[in-house]
Amino acid sequence: MAPDFDQWSERLTEPSFNIPQFNFNFNFNFKAIKWLIPAAIILWLLSGVYIIRPDEQGVVRMFGKAVRSTEPGPHYHLPWPIETVNKVKVKQVRRLEIGFKTINPGPPARYRFKPEESLMLTGDEQIVDAQIIVQYQIKDAKKFLFNVRGLETSNGALKDAAEVALRQVVGQRPIDDVLIGEKLQIEIDIRELLQKIIDRYEGGIQVREVKLQTVRPPAEVERAFSDVVSAKEDKERLIKEAEGYREDILPKARGKAQSVIRASEAYKAERIKRSEGDADRFLSVLKEYEKAKDVTRKRLYLETMEKVLPSIKKFVIDPKTGGNLLQFLPLEKGDAK
Repeated sequence: MAPDFDQWSERLTEPSFNIPQFNFNFNFNFKAIKWLIPAAIILWLLSGVYIIRPDEQGVVRMFGKAVRSTEPGPHYHLPWPIETVNKVKVKQVRRLEIGFKTINPGPPARYRFKPEESLMLTGDEQIVDAQIIVQYQIKDAKKFLFNVRGLETSNGALKDAAEVALRQVVGQRPIDDVLIGEKLQIEIDIRELLQKIIDRYEGGIQVREVKLQTVRPPAEVERAFSDVVSAKEDKERLIKEAEGYREDILPKARGKAQSVIRASEAYKAERIKRSEGDADRFLSVLKEYEKAKDVTRKRLYLETMEKVLPSIKKFVIDPKTGGNLLQFLPLEKGDAK
C-alpha cells in the first residue's frame, strides 16, 4: 500500500500543542504615581543622613574624591551616587605581624612562620631570625584611606615600611647586641624609624608599640649559639654579682673606717686634754713645792697614802700585847679585804 503523502503533509502543518491566549489589561493609576515619585525623591534625599560613632571618623567622597572629614555625631552628605562616606575606626589598636602569621590564637596558639620576612643580616654579617609585632592606630582617616594605597594588605606600604625599619635597625648592630643586650632599645629604634617613614608618606598612622616577638639565630646553628649565649649570660651575671657585692661592702668598709677614725680622733683629743691637765697640775704643785718644800712633800705623801691605804690590808703591832699581829679592819669600807 502506497503512503498517503497528502495526509502526512496535513499532519505536519497542524500544531502539535495549543498556545493559551493571554489578555493583558493594564489599568494605570496616574494619581498614585503622582505621589510615589516625590516620596522616592524624599527617601533618596534622606539616605544621605549618617551617624559617626565615638570611636570612628568619617571621610566623605564626592564622585570618588575625598572632600571632607567628619567627627562623631549625626551628619549629612549628598545621596549616592553623588557622595559616599567611609567610616574608619580610629580608636581601635590594630596589629601587624612581621615574620610570622597567627593561624589560630588558641589556646593553644598556632603560627605560620615566614622566613622570607624574618631572616636578615646583622651589622657583623651574621644571620638572625627576628619577628616583631607592630601595634598602631589610625590618627587621620583621610590620609589613611587615600595617601597610601594598599596600606593594610599583605604587601601593603605599612608592612613594607615595618620590614625596612626592622632590617635597618638590626643591620646596624652586632649579633650579640641583637640577641642579648639591646632588645628594648631595638624596639624603640624600630618604632621611631617606622613612624618617620609613615609620616614621610603622610599615612595617617600612629605607631603605638613595636614588640620583638622572637629573636634567635637560624635553626641550623641555634643550639651551638645558645651555648655561647648562655656562657655570655653567665659572665654578665657573675660581673653583676661582683659589682653588687662591691657596692654592698664598700659603703660598710668606708663607714667602719670613718668610725675608727672618729674614735681615734676622740681618743687623741681626750689624751691631749688629760696630758695638758696633768702638766698644769704638776706645774701648780711644783710652784707650791718651791714655796714650802717640807710641807708640800708631806702633803703629797699623805694624799698618796689616803689613796693607797683603803684598798690594801693593814696590820697593827702593839708592843704591849707581846708583839701579836692585829688586823685592822676598815669598817667604813664595805669591800675591805
